[in-house]
Order: sequence, then structure tokens, then C-alpha cells
Amino acid sequence: MRYGSMFGPNITFLGIPECDVNEANTYKDTDVVIIGAPFDGGTSYRSGARLGPSAIRGTDYLPHDGSRPHLAARVDGLKDIVVKDAGDVEMFSGDINKSCAALEVVVEKVAKSGAIPLILGGDHTVTWPNATG
Repeated sequence: MRYGSMFGPNITFLGIPECDVNEANTYKDTDVVIIGAPFDGGTSYRSGARLGPSAIRGTDYLPHDGSRPHLAARVDGLKDIVVKDAGDVEMFSGDINKSCAALEVVVEKVAKSGAIPLILGGDHTVTWPNATG
């Protein structure tokens, strides 16, 4: 699993804690695990969906002080549930089958733990391994 950009700190969704899907104890008792699926090999016209997970994380990046001041309702739903970010699944540009298989394995691990996998895509191709994992 990969996090953030090549340089600088790991950027997680809303500054939430990281976890490693290969280490079940890092997401034990977690309600939701966020998984990035940077893939756009299924697009037929405009590429760029592979940049989605990092763009979402970068846009909503918050300091690690836990404050989320941009929430208009002033209610922090992340205090009621435990959410962790597993980073991005390694996807293989041009190889839909291999990429889908990699995502399916990660989704299955998270689902078997009892947590809900929440996928940040990617193109529409990532829907299938999310449903089958």
C-alpha cells in the first residue's frame, strides 16, 4: 500500500490514522477502512481518474490535531466511528485483470475483519472488485 506523494508526509483522508491491510491488528476494531484505487485503465476517452485518491486526500488534508473546522454543521462524525486510511492499492496501468485482482484481495481482507471498505477511485472499473471482494 502506498500513501501520499513521493515527497513529504503521508497524507491520509481528513488526517485520520493510517493502517496496513497486511497487518490485521492495525485495523482491529475499525468501523471503516478507506482504500485508494488509483486506476483509469478502463477509460476509453479521458484518463486522469487514477489521480482521484491522491486528489481527494490532498484536498481534505487536515493537520493531525484532529480538528475539522471546514465541517459546516460543526458535527464531527468521525468521533462516533473509527475510520482508518489504508493508502492506495498498487494498481497496474494497462492490466485491468491484475489491478482488479489486487483490489479484490484488499477489499476481502478488510471485509473479513468486519470493517466496511470505502474505495476512493479511480474509474468505474474499480466497482467490480469492490463488490466481489
